[in-house]
Amino acid sequence: MWLTQHADISDAEFFLHQADWLAALLTGTGGISDYHNALKTGYDVERLCWPDWVMDLPHAYLLPQVVAPGTVLGTVSPVIAQHFNINPACTLHAGTTDSIAAFIASGVDEPGAAVTSLGTTLVLKLLSKRRVEDARYGVYSHRYGNLWLAGGASNAGGCVLRQHFTDRQLTELSTRIDTSSDSPLDYYPLISPGERFPVNDPKLAPCLSPNPSDEVQFLHGLLQGLSHIEAAGYARLAELGATSLSSVTTCGGGAKNLAWQKIRERLLEVPVKAAVHSEGAYGCALLAFRNMTRKAGNAGIALPT
Repeated sequence: MWLTQHADISDAEFFLHQADWLAALLTGTGGISDYHNALKTGYDVERLCWPDWVMDLPHAYLLPQVVAPGTVLGTVSPVIAQHFNINPACTLHAGTTDSIAAFIASGVDEPGAAVTSLGTTLVLKLLSKRRVEDARYGVYSHRYGNLWLAGGASNAGGCVLRQHFTDRQLTELSTRIDTSSDSPLDYYPLISPGERFPVNDPKLAPCLSPNPSDEVQFLHGLLQGLSHIEAAGYARLAELGATSLSSVTTCGGGAKNLAWQKIRERLLEVPVKAAVHSEGAYGCALLAFRNMTRKAGNAGIALPT
């Protein structure tokens, strides 16, 4: 709708996400998207169709056909294959979003299993048997095969740690934390006022006091505060109807901090481990390979493991 109001689209043929556009260039055929990307364009991932309100918009005819992520779209176009010296039999698959690609890379596939990204912010994704949505907390679910990937994101995260410590300090000080005991400090670590999940309060003020002179105690309080937010986030998803948490796999820079992992495991009361793989490119490769494996299995063809 914004594009139709701010750009000349008289010659447009399709509305495409970045992944769709790249696939169109490689195959020579446009107008196809996947339901992970298309969710953000209003696609109904439960009924697997464009809703009536979207189809009633003036330029709905520009919307792409939507397929499942990983679906084979065709082979690379002869022109592209020759130009980049790519095997002309190379197949292209419908894509996914960067965050879901990272989730796939983690190898999580059971209901109740979750992936926490400990980056600049704290992002939670929980594999659930039920779809959960709540605009008050920015919670929504992606279709994930026959399951749902429910998620939410806090404004808190590693950005707060970076504000107070260097990487070297974080590594050294973390080794001196007694992870078996609670910190007496009750922090809500934010860079600036405002939180969206697990509570929605645009005026919520950061709580980083009292600030002890002992840096180990201060870091312990920060890590515990972030862990409390993570635990409250998963509790919020369960409250909204998602499958109860059974395990957490961690990706992002914070996954390397063993002290933080132990604090989180104690507060979450489920096993916590670091992801072996978390790169989106690896997740996309797995997505395509699984699709090939299913097709080969149906045809009685053996693929290498």
